[in-house]
Amino acid sequence: MSKELEAIFQRLEQLLPPPPPQTDWDASVAFRWRTSGRKGTPGWLQPVRHVHKIKLSDLRGIDRQIEQVEQNARQFIEGKPANNVLLTGARGTGKSSIVKGLLNKYSKQGLRLIEVEKNDLVDLPYIVDLVAPRKERFLLFCDDLTFHGAEDGYIALKVALDGSISTTSENLLICATSNRRHLMPEYMNENLETRYIGEEIHPGETVEEKISLSERFGLWVTFYPFDQDEYLAIVDHWLKVLGGPPQGAHEEALQWALQRGSRSGRVAYQFARDWAGRNAKKK
Repeated sequence: MSKELEAIFQRLEQLLPPPPPQTDWDASVAFRWRTSGRKGTPGWLQPVRHVHKIKLSDLRGIDRQIEQVEQNARQFIEGKPANNVLLTGARGTGKSSIVKGLLNKYSKQGLRLIEVEKNDLVDLPYIVDLVAPRKERFLLFCDDLTFHGAEDGYIALKVALDGSISTTSENLLICATSNRRHLMPEYMNENLETRYIGEEIHPGETVEEKISLSERFGLWVTFYPFDQDEYLAIVDHWLKVLGGPPQGAHEEALQWALQRGSRSGRVAYQFARDWAGRNAKKK
């Protein structure tokens, strides 16, 4: 090879993206998918160094939802048939916390978590191929998932769930959270497409398309807003955990919720942290 050709090849190598780093599977029980930014070039799994270790027992007011999701997760961990999961409903009620709680409880039994951003769902085939040879069981987690049309991630997720000749590996389960039941905004004019034949109702094509993604999740779990008593019970729990004095807390907790327009578990936790910090005894 001439020196001129060798120099050209060296310059071309400098223009090529570096190979993705090897996954350190022992570095963590949770990983984030990092995209390469180049179409057709795979990304990599980045270990999460500081995993949020919340306990399922810390979650209040959603016992039925926890029971459903945990039963499905146990089936998955034990190698039994299990469904992909869609958690929908009121904000701040524990949808993503359940997923974190499952990881905290079952990581010693081989459960692992892979967090994927909505825009990176196009890389699902790469992720499936990467984890397929592993002995661990992986939850592929996409938080606060919402689409506004037939985006690349929407199509990739729809195909991965059910609709392709290929499928996800048996050691990977998809779990998504969303404030929208059908993962997409719904508009009034879409109801005009509905056809009525006798006593039967036939939704229009637009509605059918929106429903077609969410229905591919085998397990739907819905979360509802907390009433005042449930909200205050959550406040009391976190005050006990964080060491905040309960005396006089309820009145301020209700004012805190009123200012934020929500009596959610997240708001209760945030108030408890503030109250415990302001009223902590000096050491």
